[in-house]
Amino acid sequence: MSEGDFISLDAAAAMLGISVRHARRLVNAGHLTRVTRGLLERDSVDRYLMSQRQGRTRGWAEHTAWGAIALLSGGKADWLGQTQVSRVRRTLRELTDPNEFIARVRDHAHVRIFTAHRAALPRLRTIVLRPDMNALGIVDLDENYLDGYIAAQQLNNTIQTLGLRDDPSGNVTLRVTDFDFDQVGKVVATSVVVAALDAATALDPRIRGVGQRALTETLEAYR
Repeated sequence: MSEGDFISLDAAAAMLGISVRHARRLVNAGHLTRVTRGLLERDSVDRYLMSQRQGRTRGWAEHTAWGAIALLSGGKADWLGQTQVSRVRRTLRELTDPNEFIARVRDHAHVRIFTAHRAALPRLRTIVLRPDMNALGIVDLDENYLDGYIAAQQLNNTIQTLGLRDDPSGNVTLRVTDFDFDQVGKVVATSVVVAALDAATALDPRIRGVGQRALTETLEAYR
């Protein structure tokens, strides 16, 4: 990796418009990736900046975010109360900008990036839940790269058992969630919204454009 792939904690805080203390909390929570003491992975800062919309939109709590994703997908969110469902539905109908939806649901998971040996990938594919990118027409992804959701309680054991190494340019992206993983599985399996959401926050501008267009169309149809 080159020097341009890294950014200091102070510079990241300034870029995000937050205090250094707040930036450090984001690192500890896994939202930003630490490379070494005082140095962060620039891509993780870029991803967080995109998802936050520079902090202008208040994010939903994790269970509410998953409820919104399920509702936008045409499903149910039985874990939310009726009043909350009505409130979320009303907000979804008012949204026109896909970036605002992304900001609202940003806390549905946090991203960790690792390097994994090729021999570990088959096992990883049985653990993580992978959205159907083919449904978006994204078909030319590297077979040695894996991107998917994992339950927070499984993360540490998976890291140790499969020898994953934190690496900002690694081949495995794990989206870690504390929410009921059975419910996550149902949403991921039946929803193109999850695929669109992940694509819309990708660093690759082509993939990001595909995801944002898909979210825009879904939001329009929901209204």
